[in-house]
Amino acid sequence: MIVALLNQKGGVGKTTLALNLAGEWARQGKRVTLIDADPQGSSLDWSQQRAREGLARTFGVVGLARDTLHREAPELARDADHIVIDGPPRVAALMRSALLGADLVLIPVQPSPFDGWASAEMLALITEARIYRPELVARFVLNRCGARTVLARETAETLADYDPPVLTATIGQRVAFAVAAQSGRLVSELDNETPAAREIAALAASIDALGIGRAIR
Repeated sequence: MIVALLNQKGGVGKTTLALNLAGEWARQGKRVTLIDADPQGSSLDWSQQRAREGLARTFGVVGLARDTLHREAPELARDADHIVIDGPPRVAALMRSALLGADLVLIPVQPSPFDGWASAEMLALITEARIYRPELVARFVLNRCGARTVLARETAETLADYDPPVLTATIGQRVAFAVAAQSGRLVSELDNETPAAREIAALAASIDALGIGRAIR
């Protein structure tokens, strides 16, 4: 399965979710490769920090910030159970290429009506991609939900007017994500029983439950 985390709005936590999802699937024994398609290269920076810390590599991280991604990702998928794409913000050619290469698009949004409204442009790109890939599946993911759940509920209600739907699994605003990233780690490596680690495991399970197989092209 090729999973792309995309949103034209920056700062919604794509890299954090991409890394920790890849790590969770690797922890389960899956063969995983993460593609850093963001010109900023944050996932590659994380991987380099992990190497400096002397930590074992649990999944591969490769940089492919180019518009041939839709051809290269399926090639990498032949030797992996999951490909996770850490997508770019507001780079139209890269975004379209990632959409054409993915089996599932996850759109992280923070609990704010503004994030819901800002997603309209992203949904237009998904509609465009479905002309060529009608089987493309997409879901919203509520990320960085604070302790006050009213705002998260209001955001979910705003997004309910849209297609695609929102995944039931949500991710909280957790300091553990930043602490782990600083040392090239994943939240599950800090403590597998923390709320952050449990939320990532629940998110991975909710994606697996969609039953999307690897694309054969």
